[in-house]
Amino acid sequence: MFTELKNRGLDDVLMLVCDGLKGLPEAVETVWPRTIVQTCVVHLLRNSFRYAARQDWDKVAKALKPVYTAPSEDAATERFLEFQESWGRKYPAIVKLWSDAWAEFVPFLSFDVEIRKVICSTNAIESVNARIRKAVRARGHFPNEAAALKCVYMALMSLDPTGKGRKRWTMRWKAPLNAFQIAFEGRLTPSNN
Repeated sequence: MFTELKNRGLDDVLMLVCDGLKGLPEAVETVWPRTIVQTCVVHLLRNSFRYAARQDWDKVAKALKPVYTAPSEDAATERFLEFQESWGRKYPAIVKLWSDAWAEFVPFLSFDVEIRKVICSTNAIESVNARIRKAVRARGHFPNEAAALKCVYMALMSLDPTGKGRKRWTMRWKAPLNAFQIAFEGRLTPSNN
């Protein structure tokens, strides 16, 4: 699938934010070797709560926050060691979860705060995908590819039916776009919009 996308003109992928799907990072890196693979921080946190007792969720979240908000990888490592000392005996599975995901978590820490806001989660794209799935499921089947694409288009347009949100979204993207341009110099093609 990725090779087909590359053949259709998708020559470069700057970054992949994934939620732990096995084999996805390796497949993307095979086709686009310069891609930075980043694990979804929100999914990492959610998965941590799976191993913690409900009464400890707030404490665990507070103890992990300095890890994912650290200004650098070294600072995050120090904060994680502190978390490990405090909670490692009670919740060794959380420590193992973060240790196993560390290689895909740390690229996040090398970016500007504006980029971090954009790449910390896959929730936005999951929400869009859920809307598309709902629209496609409601239609059942399509006579041709054009009909399916029209359904997807209509589902996407229903996210902002008046078009007023587009201006707000564009303004929110100015700071991250500037940060991406600096971080990925020469790889980001400006749009005419």
